[in-house]
This record gives sequence, C-alpha cells and structure tokens, in this order.
Amino acid sequence: MLALLAGLGFGLSLIVAIGAQNAFVLRQGLRREHVGMVAAICATSDVALYAAGAAGFGPLVERWPDAVVAVRWLGAAVVLGYGAMSAVRAVRGSTALAAAEDGALGDSPGRRLKPVVLTTLALTWLNPHVYLDTVVLQGSVATAYGDARWWFTAGAMVSSVAWFAALAYGARLLAPVLQRPNAWRVLDGVIALIMLAVAISLVAG
Repeated sequence: MLALLAGLGFGLSLIVAIGAQNAFVLRQGLRREHVGMVAAICATSDVALYAAGAAGFGPLVERWPDAVVAVRWLGAAVVLGYGAMSAVRAVRGSTALAAAEDGALGDSPGRRLKPVVLTTLALTWLNPHVYLDTVVLQGSVATAYGDARWWFTAGAMVSSVAWFAALAYGARLLAPVLQRPNAWRVLDGVIALIMLAVAISLVAG
C-alpha cells in the first residue's frame, strides 16, 4: 500500500505541470470536443510507458541517444506548429471557439476525430521528456521498490488516469468564464507561449 501511494504521489508530481499535452487536453475539454478520446489516449499512453519503465526499458532509451535527439527535433516541430496555430487564433479571434452550451458531459462533434487523435498522439509520443519521465525516471525509482515496484507503478498509472480525466472533464467548469471570444483569445495566447517554451526546451535539450 505504501508503494502504491508513493507511486501515486510521484506520478502526480511528474504530470501536474503546464506543458504542451496538458494545454491541449485543457483546450479540448473546454470545447467539449472528443474529450473522452483525448483523455483516453493520454492516459493509456502513460500507462504503457510506465509499464515499460517498470519492466526495465529505461536503459534501452538511454542506449539510443540518436533516437532521442531525432524525436526531440520532430517533437519540437510539432509543438511549434500547434503553437503557431494557437497564436493565429489568438490574433484573429473566432466566435467558433465559444464553449459548448451547458448540458450533459458528452462530447460535442466539433472537428473531425482523426486530426484530434493525431494531434494528441503527436503531442504525447513525440515529446522526449515523456520517455525520460515515465520510462527512465519512473522506471529507476520503481526499481528501488524491489518486488513492490509494480505497486509503485500502479500508483503512477492511477495518477495519470485520474489527472487526465479531471483535466479533460473538469475544464467545463471554466466554460462560463470563456463565453466571450476575447477570453478564448487570451487562452490561445497563453497556449501559444507554452508551446513556444516547450519547443525551445526540446531544442535546447
């Protein structure tokens, strides 16, 4: 039980940070656009990566530095591209960004599912920090728990699932604040700055 709780706290310490992935999940949650799918992809990806770390794949990631560098540059390009789109939306503004009307927790149709899924996958799997945090760092800490490492890993997995569900579906609570287009422009401006900072951090290594 102690290992489970330790993993839960450790997982939250890694994931509760404003980054490219969280910013995208927040925006999708506010739009109520394919919310369940976005949260599921992010959480499932983390679960798979945590499992890989606990299984001992961390050394493999460290053994292939060239692959990490390639992913870093590709990830920076994707994040920068999404940030540029957010910046354009912030400058132009768009009434189409208005939050969905209050109602059930269902997703609104919004954009087609495929581009949303591809963006979610790109922001998740093309960020080398994800591998360093979940596979290398978490895997290393989990190893210290010996036979209880899978309990520690389970706690980290639970933290990821809970966080993305709360972020995606809890975002609707901010909908009243974001009824005005100007509020969305501010949000998109903040997201653009976050994406730029993430891209710079990736390139800087």
